[in-house]
Amino acid sequence: MLYWLTLLSDGGDFFNLFRYITFRAGGAFLTSLLFGFIFGPPLINVLRRRQGKGQPIRDDGPESHMAKAGTPTMGGLLIVGALLTSTLLWARLDNPFVWLVLFVTISFAAIGFADDYAKVSKQTTAGVSGRVRMLLGLLISAIAGYWAACYHPDALQYKLAMPVFKDTLVNLGYLFVPFAMIVIVGAANAVNLTDGLDGLAIMPVMIAAGTLGVIAYAVGRVDFTEYLDVHYVPGTGEILIFTAGIFGGGLGFLWYNAPPAAVFMGDTGSLALGGALGAIAVSTKHEIVLAIVGGLFVVEALSVIIQVLYFKRTGKRVFLMAPIHHHYEKKGWAEPQIVIRFWIISLILAMIGLATLKLR
Repeated sequence: MLYWLTLLSDGGDFFNLFRYITFRAGGAFLTSLLFGFIFGPPLINVLRRRQGKGQPIRDDGPESHMAKAGTPTMGGLLIVGALLTSTLLWARLDNPFVWLVLFVTISFAAIGFADDYAKVSKQTTAGVSGRVRMLLGLLISAIAGYWAACYHPDALQYKLAMPVFKDTLVNLGYLFVPFAMIVIVGAANAVNLTDGLDGLAIMPVMIAAGTLGVIAYAVGRVDFTEYLDVHYVPGTGEILIFTAGIFGGGLGFLWYNAPPAAVFMGDTGSLALGGALGAIAVSTKHEIVLAIVGGLFVVEALSVIIQVLYFKRTGKRVFLMAPIHHHYEKKGWAEPQIVIRFWIISLILAMIGLATLKLR
């Protein structure tokens, strides 16, 4: 919205700053951060009053989690609200990729909200049927995949770009949309599975979003893509503003989610943020790099898949408990120890992901 202030510029005044994506990304970050600090306490108070007993705690979970009973959930509303406000305020609203990532984020937030509401209102850990959530997620992702393909350059449409290997494209044809569906739904559910300890999911999401934001900015500039030998996708630079909003909103949320958490993100936040990461990767043609940058989420999801499949075949468990962060809890690791070490791993993976821009 504020971008249109450039119409008042003569090219050498303050309003000219709004032409620059980096300036507007800084504004989005600050707006989102302030939103979190201002609206965090009243939102938490409302959630606490409305939810009563808070998020139901699994009986079969780690014993230490019983002390968290009564903590309100749906804190993802704070992140999504901050993200939506900052993006609409600072991004170019004539950019299709901005609306694509907003569509995915808000849609998955709605699915998560319905799930959180069902859990809180019925005081059960079941929530909305997993089949219903999956079908809705696949529908949203199919729309997003086709949407992205329509705005990709002709040379990149329906193709998969390979990191490291310069100019290598795999023509997926009609399989591109199903592939995009797997990426977006997979990312949403992987982040959802990671959200099991205070502060565990939000920092890796912020790190991944920041990394993907840099990638989006780079692939949206023809001079950068020529230097780095990566594929040019016009318009994706505006996604940096969206990711700056995630970073600011994430910090604002972490202020209240740091141990001991005053509020949980809930599915409202985890599904929305995971879906957003997947949508950014599909938009920028960096789906495989997402698997590197979000490697922590991949490991968390794989630990659940391995545990379930192995148990069905043998009746035994590979991990003491899945997802894998609960395995380390069962081994006696303190919660802050797990969280901070997982943050470190996320940062290392982000650096590796960024390195793929130059390794050609």
